[in-house]
Amino acid sequence: MCGICGFFSKNRITEDELTAMNNTMYHRGPDDAGAEIYSAERGYTVGLAQRRLSIFDLSPLGHQPMHSPNGRISVVYNGEIYNFKKLKEELSDYPFVSACDTEVILAAYLKWGIDCIKKLNGMFAIGIFDRQQQKLYLVRDRMGKKPLYYWVKDGNLVFASELKPILKCPGFSAGIRKEVIPRFLYQQYLCEPDTIFEDVKKVRPGEILSFSEGAVKQWKYWDLKEVRKEKKKQPVESYGQAKEELKEILRGAVSERMLADVQVGTFLSGGYDSTLVTALAASLSGEPVKTFSIGFHEKQYDEAGYAKEVARHLGCDHTEMYIDEKDMFSLVESIPAYYDEPFADSSQIPSMLVSALAGKKVTVALSGDGGDELFCGYNVYERVRQAQLLDLPGGAAKALGDMLHITEKYPFKIRVIAGNRNKEAKTQFIAGNNIRLAESLVAGGENIPCYYPNESAYHEKNWQERRMLLDMETYLPGDILCKVDRASMKYSLEARCPLLDTAVVEYSFRLPHEFKYKKGNKKRILKDITYDFVPRELLERPKTGFGVPLDKWLRGPLKEQVLSYGDKTFLAKQGIFQPDFTAEFLEKYMKTGDKGAGSGENYSRILWAFFIFQKWYESYIH
Repeated sequence: MCGICGFFSKNRITEDELTAMNNTMYHRGPDDAGAEIYSAERGYTVGLAQRRLSIFDLSPLGHQPMHSPNGRISVVYNGEIYNFKKLKEELSDYPFVSACDTEVILAAYLKWGIDCIKKLNGMFAIGIFDRQQQKLYLVRDRMGKKPLYYWVKDGNLVFASELKPILKCPGFSAGIRKEVIPRFLYQQYLCEPDTIFEDVKKVRPGEILSFSEGAVKQWKYWDLKEVRKEKKKQPVESYGQAKEELKEILRGAVSERMLADVQVGTFLSGGYDSTLVTALAASLSGEPVKTFSIGFHEKQYDEAGYAKEVARHLGCDHTEMYIDEKDMFSLVESIPAYYDEPFADSSQIPSMLVSALAGKKVTVALSGDGGDELFCGYNVYERVRQAQLLDLPGGAAKALGDMLHITEKYPFKIRVIAGNRNKEAKTQFIAGNNIRLAESLVAGGENIPCYYPNESAYHEKNWQERRMLLDMETYLPGDILCKVDRASMKYSLEARCPLLDTAVVEYSFRLPHEFKYKKGNKKRILKDITYDFVPRELLERPKTGFGVPLDKWLRGPLKEQVLSYGDKTFLAKQGIFQPDFTAEFLEKYMKTGDKGAGSGENYSRILWAFFIFQKWYESYIH
């Protein structure tokens, strides 16, 4: 739902200019728009704007910016507050005039101050201007479902749901932060608080930012590490109890997300997470749930048939669309328009296709995002477990290999375990060749590490649990949720994630790890809950998945474009990448099919990220 932007600034920004900034996010909210400017003290002005995708109270009463009756508070807001009806009961002394959740934020703030955020359960990015305090507050939801950027320069602040309004803001100079580019090339995305631009950051998940008299203050109202630490003190000892309690919490989370004054459906891949969400929705709905899947003509990758069988079993109103490589390739050119920061997770393409399909019939779609991070679902968690078991002999192999100068002769898997000596990145399997390539491509200067050097902050001995926490703080908000937000908003579709409900997240922290992973059985408890609704035989199968054929595209239809982005003259003028090294690497890549340690297919992810960066640069900077 929606996109927001605004400012607290001494620089003169007109209402027309604020409106132009706001309209860069038309796709996020095609139903309504508002832009207003207010005088503040000490020569400041405040601007608030919003593009609206109407979900609750489709009438003009939901228009934003919205103001409190006494005129003290103005708010713009993107997202959904799922417990807003319950909060309304606690706020019965407030003179509500609408049926939308935005007004509940105003009422809650007037009663509890900025601490009211702790009472909100949902996905949200909020801007609140308090005239009495002469403060602007920016707030992001606990898990980072909704994006929120801000630019601070010379005592002025500009904020927005996307970068496009900031780029459009008068006086903005798009200085590139070269030091973050190697990490982008390696990780495929930029993690909070980093962005591609100087002086521009992302509000972190669970964070409040206040701005007053030119100064920024930030604090966490919900800290994942601290919440987990506290919840682990209240373990659930019985697996049977945990299963039934988690099922009811999930049922409540799905029920809240089915509330809307528009059509609601689900994304259904046929995997466990989306199947469970759909099954719970079907059990709560008085009519067939609308479900959406995409399939692939290549039979070895196609799982649409499984999704169709699940939908049939649950009595859903199912829609599927079969796509091929051409359908995916056709979206490459549009990536920069909707991912206005470099973003190279190629699964964004099928995500856009299924969003386009769903957006034709519903305005809200429930997804299964979050299940892997919370309940130990990714394949990498199995490798992490094996790496921990082999860490001690790996250290001995490293010492012996270095002494005898034979480390580089070890088989690849042994080299990985032997070389995994960085205590701050034990679960990340740092690929030295790829990091060296990512760093070598970028011209000069000090770079931030390509990996995340903060694992000791989790104080967790179990490597699987440590990696899950790391993913919750980095990969989930920076990649997965960003991908889904932009892909769905491209088609004015709101994606909701029941598995990331606060109650679900906090309950998951109370569960012993063996409830999530046991003897190779990943997502154990989620699977067992799902089997209460869907037969095992519809779900128990090897995971295939469909990977975008990056290497084929880069060496084929994109070859000339990629080489043009590596032209030495262009790179020298651009001043970001090393001209000689980059041009030489690209030539080698195009000429060889080497899949080993050379410049072959195993570098296609980094080259894809380079290509996406240059596409983005061409769209926004060049």
